[in-house]
Amino acid sequence: MPRHPSDLFAPFALDFLQRGMLGGALVAILCAIVGTWVVVRGMAFLGEALAHGMLPGVALATVLSLPVLIGGALSAIAMSLGIGALQRRARLSYDTSIGLLFVSMLALGVIIISHSGSFATDATAILFGDILAISAVDLVLLAAAAAVGLIVAILFHRSFVALSLDVRIASVLGLRPQLAQAALVGLVTLAVVASYQAVGSMLVVGLLLAPAVAAGHWTTRIPTRMALAAVFGVTAVILGLLASWYAATAAGASVAACAILLACLSWAVRTLSSRGARTPHV
Repeated sequence: MPRHPSDLFAPFALDFLQRGMLGGALVAILCAIVGTWVVVRGMAFLGEALAHGMLPGVALATVLSLPVLIGGALSAIAMSLGIGALQRRARLSYDTSIGLLFVSMLALGVIIISHSGSFATDATAILFGDILAISAVDLVLLAAAAAVGLIVAILFHRSFVALSLDVRIASVLGLRPQLAQAALVGLVTLAVVASYQAVGSMLVVGLLLAPAVAAGHWTTRIPTRMALAAVFGVTAVILGLLASWYAATAAGASVAACAILLACLSWAVRTLSSRGARTPHV
């Protein structure tokens, strides 16, 4: 532990922690943008399914010594397309389609891992990420992903709002709800794939949901909620990295845990302040 409060942030003088913090901050910003819509639209199950749906692609890419991010992206995209195909052709409900593919992709990933004799050291990174291994190239990719997420969110803002209210309203207004839904699924896929390096497939949903939930206690406007969620997310990254450094815990898990803790604290503070405002003064 630091001897003086001014020494608390001393670890960030290290290059790999600086890259981890910057990369985590970019992930937090992207997850804040996408996570806000995930919470508003009730798409948490999709985010969880896509996070696990990356497993076959990541596992196969690792076995073949290919870039794992590309493998994960292709796997997540395949799952997104599969969900749409099951809805259209098999006439299954949205959650049923997600559930079937979720289990199928997870099982396939486990099968690939079980048939690889040299996979033990890679499994932890796949499940829980390796934010401290973020490189300069990764930072460029994360910045590009965050920029794409922001641009898509701006372009489809009206469509997403109408879609959240009523699909029929979106159709009447000519906002093409099917295209908007596809764009939203694409955003979730982008956020999940981009967040994989930082927190892994098991914990990505925590960073995707918790900051947006925390921000939701204080504002109802979408843009403001996104901005506040980004603040919560970046704070979780900084606190998580510091906790990981001083407590010798897994960095990705520490970041996700801090994000959830901030959501709980946000709810508690908001609840207490609301009760205090309703208490009559004698």
